[in-house]
Amino acid sequence: MRASAVPARAAPSFRDRPRSDDVAAIRRIVESTGFFRPDEVAVAVELVEERLARGIEASGYHFVFADDDEGAVGYACFGPIPCSLVSWDLYWIAVEDAARGRGLGRELLGRAEAAMRAQGGRAIYIETSSKPQYDATRAFYLACGYRLEHVFADFYAPGDGKAVYSKRL
Repeated sequence: MRASAVPARAAPSFRDRPRSDDVAAIRRIVESTGFFRPDEVAVAVELVEERLARGIEASGYHFVFADDDEGAVGYACFGPIPCSLVSWDLYWIAVEDAARGRGLGRELLGRAEAAMRAQGGRAIYIETSSKPQYDATRAFYLACGYRLEHVFADFYAPGDGKAVYSKRL
């Protein structure tokens, strides 16, 4: 007797406009990583809600979503840094746990970088935790050409520093 095969997920498609169903999708994606506290998940959700309510110009939040046959499975959120003419922040990048290992994070980051460049961006800044749980995240940024600029010890909490990365476009 043969075991039934798990159906493969569809190749992803990408889009830059959030939809109302992305509120629940972002919550699901971010929670699935197991990295974030409930208040951090709420912030991720709040950014897409603000974009949906206020639009791109008023909110300043830009997105790239990766969708498969089941909906959004990853996303990046980024925006221009206030009072800078050329610098951008990458606020969030997350891929649903079940969709990891397919290159979606690298594709989302590349598409976000291209969007920033198209808007005149010349530098990108990323902040992440220094906790060991984030070792793979920090290695990902380095592998994508980012440089560690500084680690602020105990920034988020005792034993949880903020690592700041940058990349010139």
